[in-house]
Amino acid sequence: MSAIDRYIEAATRENTRRSYQSALRHFEVEWGGFLPASADMIARYLADHAETLAVNTLRSRLAALAQWHQTQGFPDPTKAPHVRKVLRGIIALHPATEKRAKPMQLAQLEKLTAWLDERIAREADERDRSACIRNRALVLLGFWRGFRSDELSRLRIEHVAVEAGRGMTLYLPRTKGDRAQLGTTFKAPALSRLCPVTAYEAWIAASGLTEGPVFRSIDRWGNISDEGLHAGSFVPLLRALFHAAGLAVPDSYSSHSLRRGFATWANSNGWDLKMLMQYVGWKDVRSAMRYIDAADPFAQHRIESALATPGTAVQELPVLALPAP
Repeated sequence: MSAIDRYIEAATRENTRRSYQSALRHFEVEWGGFLPASADMIARYLADHAETLAVNTLRSRLAALAQWHQTQGFPDPTKAPHVRKVLRGIIALHPATEKRAKPMQLAQLEKLTAWLDERIAREADERDRSACIRNRALVLLGFWRGFRSDELSRLRIEHVAVEAGRGMTLYLPRTKGDRAQLGTTFKAPALSRLCPVTAYEAWIAASGLTEGPVFRSIDRWGNISDEGLHAGSFVPLLRALFHAAGLAVPDSYSSHSLRRGFATWANSNGWDLKMLMQYVGWKDVRSAMRYIDAADPFAQHRIESALATPGTAVQELPVLALPAP
């Protein structure tokens, strides 16, 4: 690989690269398309998958195809008016509600953490005990920092600094919103309970790790892998945890449940949007709003409070007698 190719590869996030490779493979191998493609071929591809793929997936496929044509020096067929009109038609004829992960509530976090604490205290098997200590740190840090699975999987021990009694500083060389690729520093507080700092320190002490990925797989014999957990493994891991701890409908949760749970908790406890965006690292208001569930989604509490206040009763309108015809 040449120096230029190496720098070009470094400019693209690994998740994005894999997603684009999968999209190109689907277009060429599974659907039978050709590259470079014409606008008509792209339009047919969209039409053939309009009923089976989500609109966001189709947009992602278009982005991958656009990037391939641009990097190879060909005109971008995805920008053709014909293609854009087909996509608008698909959106109009196949509207879909965006699926969002169920947010983890604080009460559920407490229940899960208590279950893990109990397992850690009485577990005789060293492998299972280590896994519970790791999972407790993963869940608490993921919730209080609002981390995605991708960020948790890339967190490294040498990029974490703990200040006793105060909190911890975490550095990620690359994050989704870091367009300038300068790296992002996050801080997590030390708490009186459900503390992410204490949970992290317990995991590092139990694992004996001194460098490399923070969260790693553990085999059946209790050996800790040298590699970090893959981002795609967090969803089945969390769902298995939620199921074992007795949380209702565990399959409705995903790795985004921790991030959405913290955002919803912060919103319910008076954090303004600017403070929340700075803490989590959102750059776009629309991105932030997608993660926040209103504390009173039906406005029931607000309306009932108004009805219960003296002097706010709905005034009855006088009944007017109409003249006989």
